[in-house]
Order: sequence, then C-alpha cells, then structure tokens
Amino acid sequence: MSLFKKIFSSQKKETLDKGLEKTKTSFFSKLGKAVAGKSKVDDDVLDNLEEVLVSSDVGVDTTLKIIQRIEARVASDKYVGTDELNAILRAEIAGLLSETNDNDDGDIQIPKDTKPYVIMVVGVNGVGKTTTIGKLAYRFKNQGLKVVLGAADTFRAAAIDQLQVWADRVDVPIVKQQMGSDPASVAFDTLSSAITQDADVVIIDTAGRLHNKVNLMNELTKVKRVMQKVVENTPHEVLLVLDGSTGQNAFEQAKQFTKATEVTALAITKLDGTAKGGVVIGISDQFKIPVKYIGVGEGIEDLQAFNKHEFVDSFFKK
Repeated sequence: MSLFKKIFSSQKKETLDKGLEKTKTSFFSKLGKAVAGKSKVDDDVLDNLEEVLVSSDVGVDTTLKIIQRIEARVASDKYVGTDELNAILRAEIAGLLSETNDNDDGDIQIPKDTKPYVIMVVGVNGVGKTTTIGKLAYRFKNQGLKVVLGAADTFRAAAIDQLQVWADRVDVPIVKQQMGSDPASVAFDTLSSAITQDADVVIIDTAGRLHNKVNLMNELTKVKRVMQKVVENTPHEVLLVLDGSTGQNAFEQAKQFTKATEVTALAITKLDGTAKGGVVIGISDQFKIPVKYIGVGEGIEDLQAFNKHEFVDSFFKK
C-alpha cells in the first residue's frame, strides 16, 4: 500500500471512529451496567444484554438471534466470564454482518462493460438522499468516471434545486425539468443524455414520500419501465437511503421501500450525530440487503464505503 493510501485509510478510520463515538459510548455504558457485579454470563446477564441491544436500536429479531448464539456458546463452554463478553459480542456481530455484506469494502463497483451504469436512489425526504447522491457523484468522479445526475424527484422544487447545487459543486451534468413534471420523463431524458455523453454512471433521484405506498410503488415501477426503453435491465442498483439517527423508524422505512421496489443496496446516513448506530447491524441482518455506504460526518468525503471489519473495530474500540 502506498504512503498516500495509508494516510487516507488512516484518516478514513479516524473519521469512522469519531462518527461512531456516541453509539459506542452509549452502548458500553449500558453494557457496563448490565454486567456490574457479575463474573459469569448467566441468565440475568443475558436478559440485561438483550435489553441493552434492543435499546441500542439493534432491533428485536436481530437481538434475539445474537442472544441465542451467545446462549449456545455458553452452553457448550459451560463457563463464560463477563470479561469475555465483549469478544463474543464482537465475533457474533461481525458474523451477522458477514452474512449480508460479502465484500470487505461496500463501494458499488461500476463494471467497465456496462455503460451507463444506472443507480436509482430512493428514500423519504429528510434522510439525506440528495446529499448522498452528491457525495456519491464526487466519489465516482474521483475514480475517473463520468457521472450524470437525474432530478426525477419532481414533487418538490427544493429537491431539484438541491441536486443542482450538488451538480455545480461536484461539476457534473444534471438533467432536470420543471417541478410537477413526470419523473419517468426525467429519467428517460437522463439516460438518453448519458448515452450521448458516453457517461459511465447515472444517478437518478426519486420522490421521497411514503404517504401512499401504492402510489410510490406505481411511480417507481413506471420510472423503471421507462428507463428500460433506453437501457435494458435498468436500474442496475436501487440504493435506499436511511437516516440512522431515526432508529426504529429507519426499520419501518426499509420495510415500506422493500415492499414498493426491489432494493439492492443501503446507505445509512447521519451516524455521527446519534447513539443509534446499532441500526446498521439490525437493518443489514433483517432485510438481507448489503450496506454499501455510511454517513459519518458533514464533509464531502464523509460518506464512506461500508467496511464491516472497520465498522466492528470502531464499534468495539476502547
């Protein structure tokens, strides 16, 4: 590894450590109280641990899975000290994340033989969807790829304006129409423009409203169908953006969007401002969708490709 890459990796890890600080501090404070005065992992400790995990937004189903695995380990080893609990938890969480996140580095890989590679981004308003698109465009451009943005969230004028700001900031082209235009029409124009420009990547923003799931499903289905008239089998990725700071609400959003469309990847934002970082573990496990990106800061480079090893290391770092 070059010196530059080592420095960059070190800076990335420091940002991740800092971004998960609130989650880690809250979790280990609760864990310390759960095992206080205990030397052995027994039923009381497991009950307390279950409460710690659920209150850390890991989610009930994932928590039960972790507890059952620890119970099995305790049963086979006969005696497990509370001083070993951190290492056991770390191993079980890493194992859960590995079941869904195959690659060490989550970054969406853009194949050279697929041009343009189309990413449709979905998520409710306010989760950081537009910011995530802007930061993704920056990442891909830095990889030497030509990027085109499509402002297909035509429901709000602010969404179009915000995406324009990011397009200007990153210096990539954007295709847009007036507020109230047909989102599918914008997607069609974006792909057509991308082909003309010989673009490598297209990122399509979509409307972020969940008040009527049927309407959402119909709209996303129509956008997909119209895009496929320009480029077959698109979109190649459907990236769902979730706000990590909303905890259990993020689970509900994931449930609604996975019913409305086939989601292939997750981006979980705003982890730096919250103690609810456990949602990354629960959502990845429950929905069996790989986490590709996490937001751990305001900076343009603070949307990080999700690395399960680095995440677990930062989560358990003393």
